[in-house]
Amino acid sequence: MVTKSSKSPKVQTGQSRIADNKKAMFNYAIEERFEAGMVLQGWEVKALREGKVQLTDGYVVIREGELFLIGCQINPLNTASSHVSPDSVRTKKLLLNKDEIRRLIGKVEQKGFTLVPLNLHWKNGKVKCEVALAKGKAEHDKRDTIKDREGKREVERAMKSRSR
Repeated sequence: MVTKSSKSPKVQTGQSRIADNKKAMFNYAIEERFEAGMVLQGWEVKALREGKVQLTDGYVVIREGELFLIGCQINPLNTASSHVSPDSVRTKKLLLNKDEIRRLIGKVEQKGFTLVPLNLHWKNGKVKCEVALAKGKAEHDKRDTIKDREGKREVERAMKSRSR
């Protein structure tokens, strides 16, 4: 007797990254992180499986008590259905607990706070977006970040050449 597995081989179990927003860590000081679900269309999920997404220009806005991801570009596959008209920069709704949304609204209304998408990842076969409550860095803070990064690289090079 042959039994079929109920899980499709394409469905991701566990967690794996789809895309990262590397600019966010450089441009913002992260205060808090939240994991939000996303409302997606079928062609978008298929494109995400292929990794056809750009998150660097994305940002999160609050409209009428709901969170929306704007500027996240999901490029449609060439094999997209002919009866679907894919829009690569469509505004995507983010799903978060009502109490968390209320807290975020209060924080965003304070001076300097903004909501930034950090990454997209799979969690138990569903696409999740990690959203951060962040404050913009000043120019001198960005220079300090670059200086620290270069200092760490030099130390690693010195350690590597010393171990040879």
